[in-house]
Amino acid sequence: MSRAVESDLVERLLDGEHRALARAITKIESQSPGYRDIVSELHAHTGDASVVGITGSPGAGKSTLVDKLAKHYRDQGETVGVIAVDPSSPYTGGAVLGDRIRMASNVGDMDVFFRSMSARGQLGGLSTATADAVKALDAFGKDRIIIETVGAGQNEVDVVKTADTVVVLVQPGSGDDVQMLKAGILEIGDLFVVNKADMEGASRTVAELQEMIHLRDDPRANLDTGHHGAEAFDDAGHGHGGHADASDAETDADAEGEPSDADEPPVWTPQVLETVATTGEGIDELVETLDDHRDYLDASGELAEKARKRAGEEIRQLLRSDVNRLLEAELDRRGGVDAFAEAVVEKETDPYAVAEDVLEPLRECLDDRDD
Repeated sequence: MSRAVESDLVERLLDGEHRALARAITKIESQSPGYRDIVSELHAHTGDASVVGITGSPGAGKSTLVDKLAKHYRDQGETVGVIAVDPSSPYTGGAVLGDRIRMASNVGDMDVFFRSMSARGQLGGLSTATADAVKALDAFGKDRIIIETVGAGQNEVDVVKTADTVVVLVQPGSGDDVQMLKAGILEIGDLFVVNKADMEGASRTVAELQEMIHLRDDPRANLDTGHHGAEAFDDAGHGHGGHADASDAETDADAEGEPSDADEPPVWTPQVLETVATTGEGIDELVETLDDHRDYLDASGELAEKARKRAGEEIRQLLRSDVNRLLEAELDRRGGVDAFAEAVVEKETDPYAVAEDVLEPLRECLDDRDD
C-alpha cells in the first residue's frame, strides 16, 4: 500500500466512514505493509474515548454484559466500539470464536462497531494489534470503547495496559474464581461485578470480594461490614463513587476549624456490584460507577499517568519486537540458530558467548552513534 493510499484511508476513517474503519483495523490486525503509518497518522486524533476493559473467567457472562452496556450507551446517544479478544486458532492465528453471534441487542446499529480479534497467543489475550485497534476506534470518534478479553486467569493483567477502567466479572459461588483473584487479578480491578446475581451464593461472593479488597488495602484490617466505598457517600446516601470528594473534605474540616484536607489526592476504593446481565438488572449502577471512576481518574491525575505508562510500555514492546526481528535475521545470516545450538552442545562455545557474538554488530552500531 502506498503512502497516498494509506493517507486516503485515514482521511476517510476520520470522516466517519465505517468501511474505512473496518479496513484499517483489518490491516492493523494482519500487520499488513503500511499499517504502522496508518496508526501513526491516527495517533494525533486519539485521547477522547473512554476505554473500559471487561475480564473474568469463562462463563461469567462477559459477552452478555458488554451487549447490555453497549445498548445503555446507545440509549444515551453515545457511540460505541467493542473489541472482543478471542483465543487464537493454532492453525490460522485467527479468532476461534470470531464468527459467533454476539451483541444481539445492537444488531443493525451502525453506531455500535463490533470487532472480534485474535489474541495471537499473547499473555492476557491482548496483542499490540488490539491496542492499535483501540486507537483507530478512538480516532474515528467512538465515545465508548469496550474491550472484552479472553478470560484466561492471572494473565489478564495485560488488559491494564490498554483500558482506563478494568471491570472483573465473577460468578456467584465460584470459589475457584475468588481464589484466582487472590493469584493476581485482584490487583488490576477497579470494579468487581458479581454477575448472575440472581443465583444462589451471590451474597457470599460479594462479601468475599469485599473482604479481599479490604485486606488488600489494609492487611491488618478486619472486614468492614459497612457499604463498600462508603467514604464517597454523603449523609443522605447519595453517590456511588469509590473516592472522597476533596470539596467535601474541605467543608468538613473548615466546619470543625481544623486544617483542610483539600490538597490530598482523591483515593479510589474498588467497588463490588451485582448485575443480572440477561435482564439488564444492575446495568444503570454499573454505568454510573464507571463514570465515577472516570471522574476520579481525571481529578487525581491518574488518567494522564496511565497514558504516560501506556506509551512507555508501547515503545518498549515495539522496540523488543523490532530488535527480535533484527536478531533473528542476523542469526539466519550466520547459518541459523541450529548451527549455534549444535556448537553449544559440542562444547565448542556457550550460549553467553553466542549472544555476545550476535549482539556485537548492534552494540557497535549504537556505540558509533554515541560517538
